[in-house]
Amino acid sequence: MAARILPVLKLATKVTIAGGALYVAVDSGLLGSSEQGSQALEKAKAAIPPALEEWMKYFGVEAQLPTMPKIEFSPVESWNSGVRWTISSLSEAPTKASDYTNQGIQYLKDLTK
Repeated sequence: MAARILPVLKLATKVTIAGGALYVAVDSGLLGSSEQGSQALEKAKAAIPPALEEWMKYFGVEAQLPTMPKIEFSPVESWNSGVRWTISSLSEAPTKASDYTNQGIQYLKDLTK
């Protein structure tokens, strides 16, 4: 009986953890717009160092934490840069295909002369 319940219990635990992580991500705005993602990043930057210090005091660990690195990355500005590049490439594709076809035809003509 226990051998049949253990796999179900393991699966239920994994699904619960994954569901909780997804809930926290959606609730904090990580899966929203770029502005919501930037706000969530700022909240995390403000909340993590005090929480770490509190836990270190709780466990009695005396260590100096390194300072937070300065992040020069703006998610708002680069949110859809890959999409923009892809759309730009797709819009240029017919022209490029025509150019490459003409170059190939010209190359074949030069070979047959």
